[in-house]
Amino acid sequence: MASTTDSALLELLSHHAPADAKEREDLERMRAFASELPSPFSRSQPTAHFTGSAVVVDPAGERVVLIHHGKLKRWLQPGGHAEVEDGGSMEASALREAREETGCQVRLHPAAPRPLDVDVHRIPARKDEPEHLHLDVRYLVIAENPEALVHDPNESFGAQWLGWAEALERADEAPLRRLLEKARAAALGGRAG
Repeated sequence: MASTTDSALLELLSHHAPADAKEREDLERMRAFASELPSPFSRSQPTAHFTGSAVVVDPAGERVVLIHHGKLKRWLQPGGHAEVEDGGSMEASALREAREETGCQVRLHPAAPRPLDVDVHRIPARKDEPEHLHLDVRYLVIAENPEALVHDPNESFGAQWLGWAEALERADEAPLRRLLEKARAAALGGRAG
């Protein structure tokens, strides 16, 4: 029987509208994992677990933060594993990760869908863990103090504010481009970017 937090996760995923075939397939896989995994938020799940990430924009919605990920060596949005203190809330995980990885005070974007995007991606095996899937639930958040941007050298090689065009140039895969396109549309609210 599903716990309250697992039920909340299933409810969250039941309302998401995918933008393309990849996201539709990923959403179905995530719904299945949410129902089947004994502890969907725990890193101890050897095959897959849920993660939360955030596209962080400045208050005007004109710039976005990308993090140069330490382990994957790619430019990505801030994000990571759910923690106990998140209480099974993917929003809480995404907000916490955004704060930790940027140093900024962040809040959910009021006009963006929640979640903004979902994605299943494979994490390569490392010495201490086997290859597994991250079931990433993604949100759009606003940095209230963009000038506070810093990066955690234990997590990343750097963090930068970028214009949308430059951020999209650094996006090295279709799901990241899709995420950034959705974020830009929501952040700019119909204005040209």
